[in-house]
Amino acid sequence: MITSDDIKRRLWDGANDLRGSMDASRYKDYMLGLMFYKFLSDKTLETFVKTSGAKGNEQEIVQAYEEAYASYGDNLINMIQNVLGYYVLPKHLYQTWLKDIREGTFELEKVTESLQSFERTVATTGDIDDFKGLFSSSTIDLTDTALGSNLNARSKNIRKLIELFADLNMVALQKGDVLGDAYEYLIGQFAMESGKKAGEFYTPRQVSEVMAQIVAKTTKVKSIYDPTVGSGSLLLTVSRYLTEDNRKDLHYYGQEKNTATYNLTRMNLLLHGVRPEKMTVKNGDTLGQDWPEDPERPNEGVQFDAVVMNPPYSVKNWNQEDLKVTDPRFEIAGVLPPDSKGDYAFLLHGLFHLGQEGTMAIVLPHGVLFRGGAEGEIRKRLLEKNYIDTVIGLPDKLFTNTGIPVTVLILKKNRKLDDPVLMIDASKSFVKEGKQNVLQEKDIAKIVDTYIERTSEPGYSYKATKKDIIENEYNLNIPRYIEAVEEDIAHDVDAHLYGGIPLSQINTLTVLHDMTKDVLYNALTEVRPGYVELTQSVEDLTEKVLTDENVQKQINSLTEVTKVYMDTYWEKLKTVADVNDIEPLKEEMLSEIKQLLKQFNHVSTYDGYQIIAELWGNTLSQDSEKIAISDFYTVGKTREANMVTKGSGKTKRTEQDGWVGAIVPNELILKELYTEELHDAETQKEALAAINDEINELVEAAKVEESDESQILGDTLNAREDDFTLSAIKAELKKVAKDTDEYVLLDKVKKLLDERSSLTKAIREKEKALTEQVEERIENLSNEEIDQLMYKKWFGQLTGDITKLVEVPLKNELDTLKELKERYADTLETIEKESKSLEEQFEAMLQELVVTE
Repeated sequence: MITSDDIKRRLWDGANDLRGSMDASRYKDYMLGLMFYKFLSDKTLETFVKTSGAKGNEQEIVQAYEEAYASYGDNLINMIQNVLGYYVLPKHLYQTWLKDIREGTFELEKVTESLQSFERTVATTGDIDDFKGLFSSSTIDLTDTALGSNLNARSKNIRKLIELFADLNMVALQKGDVLGDAYEYLIGQFAMESGKKAGEFYTPRQVSEVMAQIVAKTTKVKSIYDPTVGSGSLLLTVSRYLTEDNRKDLHYYGQEKNTATYNLTRMNLLLHGVRPEKMTVKNGDTLGQDWPEDPERPNEGVQFDAVVMNPPYSVKNWNQEDLKVTDPRFEIAGVLPPDSKGDYAFLLHGLFHLGQEGTMAIVLPHGVLFRGGAEGEIRKRLLEKNYIDTVIGLPDKLFTNTGIPVTVLILKKNRKLDDPVLMIDASKSFVKEGKQNVLQEKDIAKIVDTYIERTSEPGYSYKATKKDIIENEYNLNIPRYIEAVEEDIAHDVDAHLYGGIPLSQINTLTVLHDMTKDVLYNALTEVRPGYVELTQSVEDLTEKVLTDENVQKQINSLTEVTKVYMDTYWEKLKTVADVNDIEPLKEEMLSEIKQLLKQFNHVSTYDGYQIIAELWGNTLSQDSEKIAISDFYTVGKTREANMVTKGSGKTKRTEQDGWVGAIVPNELILKELYTEELHDAETQKEALAAINDEINELVEAAKVEESDESQILGDTLNAREDDFTLSAIKAELKKVAKDTDEYVLLDKVKKLLDERSSLTKAIREKEKALTEQVEERIENLSNEEIDQLMYKKWFGQLTGDITKLVEVPLKNELDTLKELKERYADTLETIEKESKSLEEQFEAMLQELVVTE
């Protein structure tokens, strides 16, 4: 049962195997282009089947299509073109390439001819610009020596790439957006491999998520525009957060300067099921000439409900067309952006096309917040016009093409006069993955929630009034408005001098105060006014805090609501029947956990959110997809071939190594349903470990020179394996008389080696038998066993993970208390005593010194 994750992995592994030394940013054009051509061929065949009623397997349908074309010619083609807006002739089908490969008659020229034929057919039709130029030589150049140094090498490499998609039905995969997701995934993977070149076509997923969720969750979006559209990922991410009905009405607009990337955009949108009449994408320079224009209002431009963009940063010499400030896009600013930096040029272009009730989100370098000159004038004008709604500071190293920190600006035209500008500092909210910084799901959720709820939080968000902004001379640099929260507690001089922990610093431990105040203060005693000391170890105090009645009460309450939560979604996950229902169910679970955790003081809502997000990422997404394709109990009893890769280089191959459950893990079946057998196996392993320990002791003893063991066993050691050699032991036994110490020791080693060998063989046979039993058991699991195992898989750790959120802030404050105790342990008096003691020791040593001449 193939899932979207399986497809993604397979295609990316295939890409890495096939591209060799070719640059990822270039190879993507070949791989994604041919993948899209397979989609066009599959759509052509699907339309032929629907209109002709042809039946059979794929080869039979291709043959029927060939025969129908021979009989009806243009009439058949016109019928298909009327439905799709394009067609692929039988001799140019992807399936025909595959047939040639199977028969050994494949020629690279056939691919070139097929792509050129498609280009010619769409060029003759005036109303389907979406398909024109998709396979131009600038995108797929089959003469490129990077594909291979000669025709045979290039033909071989393209043939392997064609075969990579052979068994994928692109039409079936388009349902539920599996195909679109796989395509988007490949674009993202190529972006990571492409490094700096990735900036041309890709916005990191987590940045797209922030922008898309803000736009989609706060605006009625019927039209959306990305003036620097890249691969189209921003447009598609916004659409994913709209309802299905809204998506049907959504019109996508985009412009892209790079021709190959422009082709990528169109393919990406089409593969995500966007109908040609719902997309308008142009290959052109956004800043050079305004687009799209409204014929009825030439000085206004087309207005959109949403404008999203990730333009190239600080473009030099952007004003190639010698534009003036009278250009309608720049009039509002009263001054042109500097020719050395095009950031505000892109922003003003997007703002010009933003509808009165719309929302704009743009990613820019931090310099736009504080740079002076013309940019300072533009920023001041935008603030005076009240268009800047929110400033979001993001971490550095989010993008593969730049290490600089970036900001997301949200702009609106319908803000009230007294609305403050929301400042969000999310620059410290990330985890490191290799060289990149990555926003976690909880970080994204917190940014979006803060934006929607317009909340202020010390060190994180602030609502800057017009007065604040004027006082800062229209400088929007985030640190001017949001001070970093000092996490370290200041040092107290008196405490350092005279000892004791300042009571004022104890009072900063708010969670301990709120939940276990009595326990805390019972562990403190006053040493002088305002200063206390701990009367017990922090370890003992920790145990008392965590077992305190109030803490346990909150844990029990959280356990109860978590149980209700799990049972509710257990039923919903089991019965998911459509892949289109999966994403809404995921959003519901994530939203529900936030509401649930908000009931509990000092429990991190977003840490809980992250737990559920990771549960989906690691397990639920793939399992729910399989359940939707089949049904819960059927897929629970389904097993799949466990395919493993063996060898390397020319010997690299994929072969089956047993069976695995489609959703029920073999390890879980073993652990839950074969407890006695596992216990027996564990007992044998413990016995084997004891024997190995005994043998190792004798080996070490035999290494000691002149020891009895060395004299008797030294010649039987295998130095390379650090072990005894059985044949050598047997040979030595024949040399010595029975009843001697030598014979007894040699015989002991022989018996240990025999016992180890026998036990190792028994364990191996038992494990093999258990593995085979589990593989057989998968297809014979009862519904009750599937319930037991899957509940354990999905929710077995969840209660513990969620309830630990109660302990986390308590343990953090107890760690702080331990730090305070250690900080003030050495007072001035103890330091002076230690110093005096050291001086006395030094003097004593001097007295003992004897000077000799």
